[in-house]
Amino acid sequence: MKPSELLKKIQSGEADSALKRVYVTDKAVEAQKPRYIRTLKKFAELFGDDRDVMIISAPGRTEICGNHTDHNNGKVLAASINLDAIAVAAKSDKAVVNEKSEGHSMNTIDISDLLPDNKNFGKSSAMIKGVIARLNELGYEIGGFDACTTNDVMGGSGLSSSAAFEVLIGNIISFLYNDGKIDPVEIAKASQYSENVFFGKPSGLLDQMASSVGSFVTIDFKNTENPVIKKIDFDFAKSGYNLCIVDTHGSHSDLTDDYAAVRSEMEAVAGAMGKSVLREIEPCDFKAEIPSLTGKVNDRAILRAMHYYNENKRVENAVDALESNDFQSFLKNITESGRSSFMYNQNVYSPSNPTEQKLSLALCIADELLPVGYRVHGGGFAGTIQAFVSDADLDKFKSTMDAVFGDGSCYVLNIRPVGGTRVI
Repeated sequence: MKPSELLKKIQSGEADSALKRVYVTDKAVEAQKPRYIRTLKKFAELFGDDRDVMIISAPGRTEICGNHTDHNNGKVLAASINLDAIAVAAKSDKAVVNEKSEGHSMNTIDISDLLPDNKNFGKSSAMIKGVIARLNELGYEIGGFDACTTNDVMGGSGLSSSAAFEVLIGNIISFLYNDGKIDPVEIAKASQYSENVFFGKPSGLLDQMASSVGSFVTIDFKNTENPVIKKIDFDFAKSGYNLCIVDTHGSHSDLTDDYAAVRSEMEAVAGAMGKSVLREIEPCDFKAEIPSLTGKVNDRAILRAMHYYNENKRVENAVDALESNDFQSFLKNITESGRSSFMYNQNVYSPSNPTEQKLSLALCIADELLPVGYRVHGGGFAGTIQAFVSDADLDKFKSTMDAVFGDGSCYVLNIRPVGGTRVI
C-alpha cells in the first residue's frame, strides 16, 4: 500500500482497529495518529509516493521486578510499554539502507559490507548494520530498504529507546524480507549482538527481549547463552491501574563506579565461596556462610547478595500473582522489591554524594500517597522511580510529583500487549 493510501486509512479511522491492537485505548490511538501521518508524509517527501510501504513498531520497556539480578545470572520481570519506535519502510533493490529518524540526519548504510568498525561505535548506523549482520549470519533473508522513523521513548529515562530502535530494525527485516517469521527471541538476540559488537556498548538481553516479545515477560538468565523466556498473559488494561515513571532529574554523571560496584560486590561474595556469580550458589548455602564471609568481603557486599537472592524469589512471586490474576499480591511484591533495593542493594542514592537524594524523596512521596506498588526503576542512584497507581489516585499522584520535580516529570504509561510488530 502506498503512503498516501495508508494516510487516508488513518485519517478516515479505517486503521483504528489495527492501531488499537498496539495502543489499547481509543484515546491513545487518537494521540498516535498525528505522529503516523507525519512519518508517512516524510517518507513520501523523501522517497516518493509510488512505493509499497509497511508501518512497523517496537516498544520501549520497563523493568518490573528483578533489580540488579541479571548480571549475576538471576531472574527478572519486565514489560513493554506504550511508548515506541515506529517506521514507515519499503524494500529497496539496492544493498543500501536509507534511514531517516525524525530530528536527525539521514543514515546511509552499505549492507554489502557487514563487518563491525569501532570508528562507528556509538552511532545509530552501527546499530542498524549490526542487527542486519547478525540476522544474515543466522541465515535469514536480508536486503536494502528505505525508512522514516520516529521514536517517542524518552532517552535517558531507563525505558530503553536504543533497544526499541534495534528491535524495530529487526522487525523491518523480518516483515520486508521474511514474511514476519523471524522469532521475537531471535530478533532480541540479534539486537543485543548489535549493541555489543557494532555499537560498542556492553549490555545484557533484558531490554531487547522485553521490547521484542512484548507484554509482561519473565527471563531466567541461569544459562546466559540460552535464557529461559516466558511471556505472561495478564491484561493490564483491565487492572484499573496506570504505570507511572517519575523522572526526578537527578544527575547521572559520575555514577559509573556506583553501578559497577553492585555487580563486583555480588561477584566478590560468589568468589569468596569459590564461584563466579551468585546464581551458582544456593540461597541456603550463602546464608549459612554469612558468618565466615564477614571479614572476607565488605558488609555491603553481603547485603547486596541478600538482596539478590530475595529479589529472585520476588520475581517468582510476582509472576505467580499475575498468572493468578492477584494484582494486589503483585503490588506487594513490587513494594518489597523497592524496599530491598533501598536497604540492602543500596542503589537509591550515590554514597559519593549523600545529600542529593531525589530518588529517596520520590519514594518517600509515593509512600505517602500510595498503599503499595512503587520502587526504584532501572539501575538506580539517580533517574526514575516506578509506581503502579490506581485510576482513583492518579490525578493527585501526578500533580504532586510534577509539583516537586517539575511539570511533566510524571509519565503515565500503559503495559503494551504486543512487542515488535507490523501495525498496518
